[in-house]
Amino acid sequence: MDTLIELLKQNARLSNKELAAMTGTSEAEVEKKIKELEHSGAIKGYSAVVSDEMADKDSVTAFIEVKVTPKADCGFDDIAKTIMMYDEVESLTLMSGAFDLAVTISGTNYKEVALFVAQRLSTIDGVISTATHFVLKRYKEKGFFIEGEDADERGFISP
Repeated sequence: MDTLIELLKQNARLSNKELAAMTGTSEAEVEKKIKELEHSGAIKGYSAVVSDEMADKDSVTAFIEVKVTPKADCGFDDIAKTIMMYDEVESLTLMSGAFDLAVTISGTNYKEVALFVAQRLSTIDGVISTATHFVLKRYKEKGFFIEGEDADERGFISP
């Protein structure tokens, strides 16, 4: 039922009846599978893709690169657990490459985000450095165009 998961990723508001028709199964099977996915933790929750510029003009989002010194017995996990407990943190990801953790946070203004980084994030034991990147404008999020015209369903073909 990977198709069910893909359909839910695209639009979690589809009814069980619609999902059943799209997957060629019964409503009861769809409902059972969704409950199983939720219970197992495969589905963590449901969210809306929102245009912050239209919904909340004062919202500020930042991506923060964090370099850390991993602890011998638990690697990056303890530092990650500390960071993810802050309400401002929307997402936290272990990365490969030039930095270790990618943190996404939101605030009401640039100063609030800067103070979070300076007073909370950078003071955590094991954090070596941070680099903050403020989102200036979002064009596309989770496959949805944030502003402007809808996507051409025919797709893009390069010459």
